[in-house]
Amino acid sequence: MDLRIFDVEHGACALLACDDNTRIMIDCGHNSSSGWRPGTHLKSEGITSIEMLAITNYDEDHVSGIADLFDNVSIKSLLRNRSVSGTVLRQLKTEDGMGSGIDRLVTEIENTYTGGAPNPAPGYQGLEWSGFHNSYPAFDDENNLSLALFLKCHGIGVLFTGDLETAGWLELLKRDAFKTMLRGVNVLVASHHGRENGCCDEIFEFCKPHYIVISDKGYAHDTQETVPYYRARAKGGPFRDETRHVLTTRNDGRIGFSFDLSRWGPY
Repeated sequence: MDLRIFDVEHGACALLACDDNTRIMIDCGHNSSSGWRPGTHLKSEGITSIEMLAITNYDEDHVSGIADLFDNVSIKSLLRNRSVSGTVLRQLKTEDGMGSGIDRLVTEIENTYTGGAPNPAPGYQGLEWSGFHNSYPAFDDENNLSLALFLKCHGIGVLFTGDLETAGWLELLKRDAFKTMLRGVNVLVASHHGRENGCCDEIFEFCKPHYIVISDKGYAHDTQETVPYYRARAKGGPFRDETRHVLTTRNDGRIGFSFDLSRWGPY
């Protein structure tokens, strides 16, 4: 099993390939500097379909490559926070504007992916997954409506957190199932690309990851200033011939993790 976290600057995009070649893409941002786009990349690797696209946050940087993805690859199911309808999402975007990626996502929600993603889904050999989110209208901001997606890859837990902020974290922590899940996290993908408003001390009472991954670009929104905070909360481990606690796409580029029955680790 292989997980790749792509360098999409201050955005998000990752791909999990299971042992039976079923795949989940988590978010679908793109890299405006290099021109990298998710659908074009998959097509270049001979991948014409994926089983699931999971959207963790309803902001443009999580879906900026969605048109390229849908135009090049068949997507069998869409996983998202379903308490937010297409109509509600358009309303939420009236304040700061609807980007082309969110507009395409709403179109797909309203016209194609009207049902839920199956759970447990077919395939995904070696994988267990679960999702947690707050609901609209209890929360009416996109960040705290993020989907926290937990992937258990041959027993190793990876948590994608969207752009959750403190209020959203604390609400999820009221659930025993969420706290139990946190205890199984080995790799934490930092919320809100490592920005300070995504930090929450309380989750680390339960979550003791080996690695924390930050998907961002250099010197944007002061994300680099939280590296010491996250370093102090990770166990650390080997990565490219050194011991590391925090991995960042801005310094490390594309980050991969391999998982099998006997061992796992980043590359």
